[in-house]
Amino acid sequence: MANLKSRLSHLQSRDDSGFSSNASGRFINKNGTPNVRRAGLSNPLQKYSWYHTMLDLPSWQFILLLICGYILANIIFALIYYSIGIEHLTGIDESSPFNQFTDVFFFSSQTFTTVGYGRIAPVGFFASLVATFEAFLGLLGFAIATGLFYGRFSRPRAFLKFSKIALIVPFQEGTAMMFRMAPYKNNLLTDAQVVLTCAIEDADENGELKSKFFTLKTLISQINTLSLNWTVVHKIDKNSPFFELTKDNFETMDVEIFVHVRAFDEVFSNTVVQRTSYSSHHKEIIFAKKFNMMYAPSKRQKTTVLNLDRIDSYTPYSNY
Repeated sequence: MANLKSRLSHLQSRDDSGFSSNASGRFINKNGTPNVRRAGLSNPLQKYSWYHTMLDLPSWQFILLLICGYILANIIFALIYYSIGIEHLTGIDESSPFNQFTDVFFFSSQTFTTVGYGRIAPVGFFASLVATFEAFLGLLGFAIATGLFYGRFSRPRAFLKFSKIALIVPFQEGTAMMFRMAPYKNNLLTDAQVVLTCAIEDADENGELKSKFFTLKTLISQINTLSLNWTVVHKIDKNSPFFELTKDNFETMDVEIFVHVRAFDEVFSNTVVQRTSYSSHHKEIIFAKKFNMMYAPSKRQKTTVLNLDRIDSYTPYSNY
């Protein structure tokens, strides 16, 4: 470790990473979000933006939330109508309490969606007032849901799939750190740029563990078109913080590589950004021989087939 400290001392560390040297755990999650939890607000809900939360939810959670919200709202209004009295609603089936409540529930759903089939209608001031308020909330709710749907579908995203692991492989009579990415949608990304930063946990003069941040230079930092997979290569030489680090060093040290990708989406005419990270603590940096090819010509030799399921395929290196 003393040799590591002496080698890192001549490398210029970064102070603009956006993270503190005293932070704990990994800095960036695999999905690209910062590993930060906010606390100390008088109102805990202040740390959430409901609009950003709804846009970032997975599709199945977003749809499920809308369905559950719709059903819950109609149950609440059905209970309100039921508490006012079913005699204030015409056309209710009074054969059993269950049929009464289901009729009230479906009347609520018809009012909420402003469909109004006409079989059941409110009678009296209170029932009409609740129905008026529910129709207003229904119009407002569907307007918000429509805006969220549009925001989710119209938001430009990179749609990049990263390899789950980064490899330390033989390269040009030395070694290099590699990972790869590939677009998995039919969007066209141009002028793609990648910036790599690494954090290495090291002990200071007082023996306290602190992280130092370094920029990792890549052989190719920008490409014109990102249509196939892109293998990003950082050559490990004397100017690299990984120089002379062994497999045991990576297993005992806490090393994290931040990946920041920026590209231009031609369809949206907008810049898109995506991030991820690789952590030695989570066994995401592996010593190996090489990545295996993930694209090949089609059977008729008329197009190229990109096999996204092979993005993590690699050949082990027996010497390590």
